[in-house]
Amino acid sequence: MCRGRERPLTVHHLNQLLLICSLVLLVAVAAVRISSRSGLPSLLVYLAIGVAMGQDGIGDIHFDNAEMTQVIGYAALVVILAEGGLGTKWKEVGPALPAASALASAGVAVSVGVTAAGAHYLTGLEWRQALIIGAVVSSTDAAAVFSVLRRIPLPARVTGTLEAESGFNDAPVVILVVAFSTAGPVEHWYVLLGEIVLELAIGAAIGLAVGLLGTWGLRHVALPASGLYPIAVMAIAVTAYAAGAMAHGSGFLAVYLASMVMGNAKLPHWPATRGFADGLGWLAQIGMFVLLGLLVTPHELGDDIWPALVIGLVLTMVARPLGVVLCLLPFKVPWQEQTLMTWAGLRGAVPIILATIPMVQGVDASRRIFNIVFVLVVVYTLIQGPTLPWLARKLRLGEGSEAADLGIESAPLERLRGHLLSVAIPDGSRMHGVEVNELRLPAGSAVTLVVRGGKSFVPLPTTVLRHGDELLVVATDPVRDAAERRLRAVGHGGKLAGWLGTDGAAGSRT
Repeated sequence: MCRGRERPLTVHHLNQLLLICSLVLLVAVAAVRISSRSGLPSLLVYLAIGVAMGQDGIGDIHFDNAEMTQVIGYAALVVILAEGGLGTKWKEVGPALPAASALASAGVAVSVGVTAAGAHYLTGLEWRQALIIGAVVSSTDAAAVFSVLRRIPLPARVTGTLEAESGFNDAPVVILVVAFSTAGPVEHWYVLLGEIVLELAIGAAIGLAVGLLGTWGLRHVALPASGLYPIAVMAIAVTAYAAGAMAHGSGFLAVYLASMVMGNAKLPHWPATRGFADGLGWLAQIGMFVLLGLLVTPHELGDDIWPALVIGLVLTMVARPLGVVLCLLPFKVPWQEQTLMTWAGLRGAVPIILATIPMVQGVDASRRIFNIVFVLVVVYTLIQGPTLPWLARKLRLGEGSEAADLGIESAPLERLRGHLLSVAIPDGSRMHGVEVNELRLPAGSAVTLVVRGGKSFVPLPTTVLRHGDELLVVATDPVRDAAERRLRAVGHGGKLAGWLGTDGAAGSRT
């Protein structure tokens, strides 16, 4: 805990706290720019900020409350999984779902067993400690995977598999870590397996149910202000987590599935919702990593560096490749994609948060477990993150990316029985160079305004659309969906969409 005499929070203390937090946020936001240019994962920068503020740094803040860190870390992870689920496209995840499920279940089991064996026989850790470490580091981090993969143009199957795996594998890993950290050995493996399956089933059922009910409600209830839609979406996602956890299911799986259902539905004011969720996700990452940096004590890490490097080497070079090969064998995935998936098993804040569970449970040598996991995550994230784009290029997996999808926001015009669609044409969209009359929108819809370079004008039928344009499209209620499908089809297939078999139905989102 924070050492020192407890004092009541006054307005003066609040002012100091707000100043410190705002400065930390500004530094963290600036660090994103640096990390994006250097390829260094931003999580390492946030951890460094926390370490610098800690007792061995310039801030000299003494913090050792593992239970508070775990609680705040869980809350942050809920927000991160919600943001990741909202941004996950079903057209990418759907075909990859069987492979991702195999990696998140059987792959985790292989990783836990191989890593624990390496930790026991190569570093001399007791079996209980080795199993805890094996389980903790077997979860790929959703924040790290989402942030890195979405900057690399990869085949949809690779991105979908890795994103779904990172969203799914937190649930079984949390159950394993809690089971290994509780007093007494796990007597029957099949009982533990049954508990995992039951919790996952409950979490999946609640997540899908909450997501579908939330989608139905947001489609049929016209809220008085557009800013309420993002708040409602995030509240529904958090409801899924809380309901799943209180029903003794996997809350993490519930929030991810509920968010994915809403993210692939046609919800009003979708770009605003995505922007709001993205901002909350960044805030959660910053707060979580800084707090984890505060919890670590750098001068205690010296004796744990060697075991962390050895265990990380076993995990990265043996356990992860073996799990990927065995799990993807039935799916006939090319070796290039398997190689990239092996190297893209990024670790981040999730393993460090899970390493606080044995500390809260009072497991012997729990502080050493935390230190080993911290060093392992920092070192191997520093190696894997920046080299992932290079490996993708060497494997020729970063070439020939799909056309960029349009950003479409729908504002229902209730009394007019219509919809106003705001369409953003991004770089990479094949709508560039298409004339307005070549859009061939269905009768009952029309492009009424074009915004280009900060200036707006009413387009002619021969107006040529360009990258960066924003269109306002008015559509009557019966043809609203058809108009959006046609816009997306042209965005992916150009003016010949439809004749080339591109109808825009796949992955349709608002």
